Amino acid sequence: MNRERRRRLLPPAVAAAFVAGVMRGLCHMGAAVKAAYPYRSSTTAIMVGIIPGIKKLKDDLPNVRLAVSLHAPIQDIRCQIMPAASAFPLQRLMDALHLYQEKCGQKIFIEYIMLDGINDQERHAHELGKLLKTLDVVINLIPFNAIGSSSHFMSSSEQNVKKFQKMLREVYKIRTTVRKQMGQDISGACGQLVIKISKPTSQLSASMELPDIEDLHA
Repeated sequence: MNRERRRRLLPPAVAAAFVAGVMRGLCHMGAAVKAAYPYRSSTTAIMVGIIPGIKKLKDDLPNVRLAVSLHAPIQDIRCQIMPAASAFPLQRLMDALHLYQEKCGQKIFIEYIMLDGINDQERHAHELGKLLKTLDVVINLIPFNAIGSSSHFMSSSEQNVKKFQKMLREVYKIRTTVRKQMGQDISGACGQLVIKISKPTSQLSASMELPDIEDLHA
């Protein structure tokens, strides 16, 4: 087979891959590892902080980048907005991240959704900076997109997001970015990838609550 024909038959190159959601409960960890292996140097695994998953990632795929959905620098607040975090105390999570970074030498990405009055105050920025200052991290601040009545959370103001970012950058010297909002017009922005329920059905109640903020953002 000549080179040109072989080139046409090969799949297009993958610039980057993101593995999200499957890390919850580790029920598909094996499949995720297998799928990510060919692209491990350009893959980011996003998880809620499941410590066994971080250890498995460290041992099986040390070249895969890790993103952790942290969302709060205090365990009680983290559990309030993300109940899945209750199984893994914050200090144990920090210990696991230090071990991961020592083994892999990879920068860790921290996902932090900005919620008005919940985790976006000056004291929270200080707590977050102190918590992460000994790690090599990039913090990604995510403006929350409210979805009608599906959540009682509200998004932080743009002013609060900027102040939060500035404090982390200037006081703690941590690289901090703000995720650009796209797709709001089609309910496809980060935090809007859920089904809108206009009327109650026999299967779904109009008053049903989503149990975890991880179900409200991608």
